This record gives sequence, structure tokens and C-alpha cells, in this order.
Amino acid sequence: MKTNRRKFISTTVTGGLAAAALSYCGAKATSNGSIINVKSRYAKLDEILKKPILKKELFTTPVIIETLELLRFENSFLCRIHSKDGAEGISVGHNELSTLFPIFLKKLQPYFIGQDARELDLILEKIYIYGFNFRYNGIALGLPLATIEFAILDMLGHIADKPVGQLIGEIHNPEVAVYVATEFREKPLEEHFDLIKKAVAEYDTRALKVKVGYQYAGTKDIHYPGVPGKTERLIPLLRHTYGDDMFLYADSNGYYNVKEAIRVGKLLEEYKYSYFEEPVMYDHFEDIKEVADALTIPVANGEQDQSFVHFRWSIANDGLDIVQPDIYYFGGMIRSMKVALMADAFGKTIVPHMSGGGLGFLYDYILVSAVPNAGAHHEFKGLDTSVIFECPTSPLKVLDGKIKVPTGPGMGVNIDPDFIKKHAVMKM
Repeated sequence: MKTNRRKFISTTVTGGLAAAALSYCGAKATSNGSIINVKSRYAKLDEILKKPILKKELFTTPVIIETLELLRFENSFLCRIHSKDGAEGISVGHNELSTLFPIFLKKLQPYFIGQDARELDLILEKIYIYGFNFRYNGIALGLPLATIEFAILDMLGHIADKPVGQLIGEIHNPEVAVYVATEFREKPLEEHFDLIKKAVAEYDTRALKVKVGYQYAGTKDIHYPGVPGKTERLIPLLRHTYGDDMFLYADSNGYYNVKEAIRVGKLLEEYKYSYFEEPVMYDHFEDIKEVADALTIPVANGEQDQSFVHFRWSIANDGLDIVQPDIYYFGGMIRSMKVALMADAFGKTIVPHMSGGGLGFLYDYILVSAVPNAGAHHEFKGLDTSVIFECPTSPLKVLDGKIKVPTGPGMGVNIDPDFIKKHAVMKM
């Protein structure tokens, strides 16, 4: 994968990129001597960002948002939306709304009332460029906004009688292959290894992602040193245990500096891991590129990014291989689809991060179903959820390493009415 990435400019003659790169005044050499035409790449990416994602042509008349509600039961949140014509959409919110609900209620809710839902692309653009982004940014804005977007897409899907994937793209992946995501960073090696084996044994999949670096973000011990030497022992241990048929991925959550990331990356290469996620801090763009240039293993990044700026820079400068927007943190599926299309234009893949939420896995796989450049496996953290629902078109279980994406209208699930009734409408 990485070899292909480094040869991309020289081999994509059919797209005209190589010829343009050699003649354009903005071209520059990479570490291995290939040419990147950064300015023309930016122009191509900017054209992608301008294009709407939602298929507005599916809706012949305005869909005016009449009510938009946030409902809560303990630490469970639902977003419910109605149009003036009586259409309804509902989504499950991320539990971080327990902190961020004032932004939903005071800023976003009144903004959406009276808007035409068919203009969702433009609404999102205005919110981020001219609206609240001057004062509210990142997850604080993206997470409640995504919750609203999911409810709107669910409503529009029911109006059009189409799954959400067909509202924002074409169905490329009716089934999504998954990897088991594990944590256990603060555990000693033997206990960590046993927990990984239990997680892998629980589900029918041949792909696994592990944490390396082992600085546990949740510890209050500011002098916590991690578990010295654990990374160096765990990386070969997993390969020897599961053999060459297991896809192995590694994530450091920004733990390393450039030098250490390259050292660990070469160890991952030696044991044939398939990508290295967040090798250094997520917003250190140049450092990520330096690591990527030094390694052949693909480098992934983006779960903590909340603007197009980093993705635009990293793709234009060939600074990573796999983009990983989180559909909650990044403000929804439409914005994440734009990142996927930006990456696809330059031969890169998308493996969205899944932060959770009661139906986070479902929303994540709906996006994956519609992108043209999905990675081989996608994040899976189990099917435990407090949400009571049914899915008529999919068992939503891991079968032969894959989950079938629902084909019903909207999000493809029916949330139990009695479960909804437990939730009270929130007001400020």
C-alpha cells in the first residue's frame, strides 16, 4: 500500500496528474524524488469541497423543518425532527451530549427551525464558515451537529424511501468487514494479551487493532510512565499467535515523537502490520508526514480532526495514506463523505473512526457502505447498546467477519416507541 502511495504521481498518467506535476510551477520533490504538484492538488481538492453531497434532486418540494427536539433519559439522548408536512426522523445521540447539550439547544436548534432540509450541504457550510465556528469549534460543535444531521438524513430517507447511503452516494459496500478494536493500555503485558484473546474469540473476524505506546489518557497520575518494553514484546507476540492470516493494525493515539514513531513503525513493518494510526500528535501535520515518508507501512490519521484544513493539507502534500474522520466529532456524514472523496481523488482510503454512541456502529457502517474507497476493515467495538430497536433488513451481527448494512429507508432501523417514551424533551 505504501509503495503504491509513493509511486502514485508517477503512475497516474491516465488522470493527467503526472504530466501536470512536471510542468506546474508549484511542483516539489518528495523524499524519494517523485514530484508533487501541491497547488494543482489543492485546486482539485477545493473543487471536491464545493460539490454538494446530498442528492437534492430526490426531493421535488421543500422539506421545511418545523420541530427539532433533544430528548433525554438518564445518559441516553435522542434527536427527533418533524417537517411541516409531517415527516419524522430520529437519531441516537452520543453520550457526550451530557456535557454539550447547551450548544445543541441554544445555538443549533433555533438555527435549523424553518430551514429547508434539502439544503443540508449549504446549512452545514454556513454553520462552519459563517456561523458558530468563530466561537464554538471541534467536538463541541461537531458532535451535537452530527446528531441533528443524522435525524435529518433519517427523515429524508423515509421521504425518498431510500437508505441514507443512497442519499449521500452510491452503495459500494453492502457488507462491511470489521476489525476488533481493543484498549487495555494500562494493563501489564500478560493481562493485556489475555484480554485481547478474549475479545478476538468473541467475534467471527480475522482483523484486530491494538494500542501501542501505553500512555493511558484516563490516568490522573501525571508521572505515569506507561509499561516500558510492552510495545516491543506485544507486536511480535500477536503476529506469532495469530499467524499471517490475521490483519493487524496498531494505534498509538499520538503517543510518540517522530523518532520513536519511526522506530516503532519499522517494528510494525517487520511483523507485517497493515497500518499505523496516529503515530504522533494528530495536529502535527509536518511530523505525521515525516513519519509517513520514513516508513512503508501506511499511516492513518484524522479521528480528532474537526475541519477540512488538516485533511486538505495532508492529502495535497501526500502526508498520510488513510483518512479517519469520526462522523460524530467531524459534524456528520456529509462532511465525512467529502473527506472520503478528497482522499479518493489521490488514491487514498478511508477508515472512519467510531467514537461510540448508542448506534454509532450503525451510522459508521452506513457511511462506509457509500464511500468508493473504503479500507479493508472497519472499527468494531461490540454490539452492546442500551438502545432498543429492530432492523428488518439486517441481523446487524458479525457473520464471516462482516456486518450487513441495512437497506431499509433512512437509517434502516425502528427504535422501540416505548424506549422513546422514556425520554423527556430537554429545554433551556
